[in-house]
Amino acid sequence: MKVTEEHNQKIARMTVASVYPHYVTKVVRKGRTVDELQQVIEWLTGFDSVKLKQLCEQNVNFEEFFKQAKLHPNVNQIKGVICGYRIEEIDHPLTRKVRYLDKLVDELAKGKKLEKILRSDV
Repeated sequence: MKVTEEHNQKIARMTVASVYPHYVTKVVRKGRTVDELQQVIEWLTGFDSVKLKQLCEQNVNFEEFFKQAKLHPNVNQIKGVICGYRIEEIDHPLTRKVRYLDKLVDELAKGKKLEKILRSDV
């Protein structure tokens, strides 16, 4: 599925603060914790809970969020379909990074073990 430039721009402009509460709701509703969500976000981006809170308070968009992030070296192990897109086929770097985050949150909500989500067996 081809990602359009309009779609890429929409994702870039979205604020982390507008999406984060949805991540929390999704994982908590499925019996996971905010601490587990934080572990997943920190693994992907390097942002601890204090930095994540600051970024949300500053209302940064995903473009700025991922400019500041230090992605984990194993991000290329995140594969599969999320929101109708196969992650490894997304050619726009920012959109791919946002979908990495979406995929990890989805795996957490689906009950996957944290060790598997964090690709610690790779």
